[in-house]
This record gives sequence, structure tokens and C-alpha cells, in this order.
Amino acid sequence: MDQMKIGSFLKELRKEKGITQEQLAEQLNISNRSVSRWETGSTMPDLSMLVALAEYYDVDVREIIDGGRKSENMNEEVKDTLEKVASYNEMINLKAMRKGIIVMAIVFIILVIISLCKELTPAPLVSMLCAYNGATFISKAKEGKDKTDYITGSLFFVAMILNTIAFIIM
Repeated sequence: MDQMKIGSFLKELRKEKGITQEQLAEQLNISNRSVSRWETGSTMPDLSMLVALAEYYDVDVREIIDGGRKSENMNEEVKDTLEKVASYNEMINLKAMRKGIIVMAIVFIILVIISLCKELTPAPLVSMLCAYNGATFISKAKEGKDKTDYITGSLFFVAMILNTIAFIIM
């Protein structure tokens, strides 16, 4: 943190408002001397005063700490980059999810065929499939904060429990 740069920025913000150090001090209920020390870079405002200054000057606290305004282009570029990263991440997650579903479907089909050949009930397989789907929907819901995915995942888990109970009882 460059105190001199921060001080110059605070001075610039005050001048943009068209007020004196005395008027700012009065507005913030502090001494003129404090404002002067901040603007010369001798001292730094405490955290609560940084927040008050940011609100008063209608800037972000980070801008004060950085000692300058953030460009609108920079904010847009950061936003665009984050959107691209989020989109890429979502694509990777979907590919992984598809692979998992395909592998699970193949395993499920093989196990059903084996259980039919050996004349066993496929109930444990259905439970396994429900558990996998429930886990998939709930993990998806945690990433996206979508309540419908939580509900769907929970329903799959309930189906798994009921199917397992029915298998054990019969």
C-alpha cells in the first residue's frame, strides 16, 4: 500500500467534490488535522473511516486502498473473463457428468443382464442407480444453488431407501 498515492487520491476526491479539508472534517466529525495527514500520506484512515470516505465519495474501498479509480474497461474485461471461465468450467462439468452417466448406464445394464441370467432380483441395482442419480443432482445443486436439483436428488435418495427396504423385507 502506497500511503502517498492514497493521500493524493483522497485529495483528488475531495477537490472533485469541491470542498475544503475543514468541510470534509466537519462532515465526518473528525479534526482538520486528520484530513491533512491522510492527504499528505502521513497517516492512513482507520477501517471504519475508509468505509465512510468510500460512501461519501461514492467510490469502492478498494479504489481508495489502491490509490486510484478502476477503469470501466478493466471491470468489463474482468467480467468477460470470469464469464468465459465459468462457461468453460460448466462445459467441463457437463462432460464429466455425461461420462459418469454413460459409465453408470453401462454398468447398470451389465449388472441387470447378470442378475437376470442368474435369476436374481435387480432391486439392489435400482438402489445403486438411485443413489448415483441422487448424488449427481445434489452435487449439481451445490454448484448452482438450484433448489429443484436438491429436491430431485432427495427424491432419488428416498426412492433408493424405499427400494432397499422393499428388497430386504421380501
